[in-house]
Amino acid sequence: MSEENQNKEKKENNRIEEHEKNINDSTQVNEAKSSEEANQDEKTLIQQKQQEIDELTDRYKRVMAEFENHKKRSQKERETLYNRTLSDVIEVILPILDNLENASKVETQDVSYKQGIQMVLKQFKDVLASKGVEEIKAIGETFDPSLHEAVSSIDDPNSESQKIVQEYRKGYKIGSKVIRHSMVVVAN
Repeated sequence: MSEENQNKEKKENNRIEEHEKNINDSTQVNEAKSSEEANQDEKTLIQQKQQEIDELTDRYKRVMAEFENHKKRSQKERETLYNRTLSDVIEVILPILDNLENASKVETQDVSYKQGIQMVLKQFKDVLASKGVEEIKAIGETFDPSLHEAVSSIDDPNSESQKIVQEYRKGYKIGSKVIRHSMVVVAN
């Protein structure tokens, strides 16, 4: 082979190598760009998924809060309904209790009869107490219009003003709800 041919061949080989190098560099650049784009796409996808997770978590928390509020509201409504129903039943029964108390105060020769009335009265009061029914204190207490109903007033120099000196009818309450106000006489 002649030198000239060898030089041509070397030049051709150099050109081919340079061309292959350019192709490799271009491929690497494209791969780097593709890798960058893939990373960017992956980051965007991760951000979208995180946003979806945050939205679902927020929705879940709201639903759970609404459910808890519903449970509390339902429980309160049941308690209110129970207390209202219990109050209505007890209000109807209270005149019977008044009659039993009056019967136990009557003087009688029959001791067994009086003991029987007192036992029934005690049992009646125990049942009411087990349901949370309390007598409203009256005599000696300061008049409170939310608990007492004043049917008259008297001038009593021995008592303080607005003190209850006499009770005509007992009052009852369940917790803070008054079933029946006490009928009282108040000192001026």
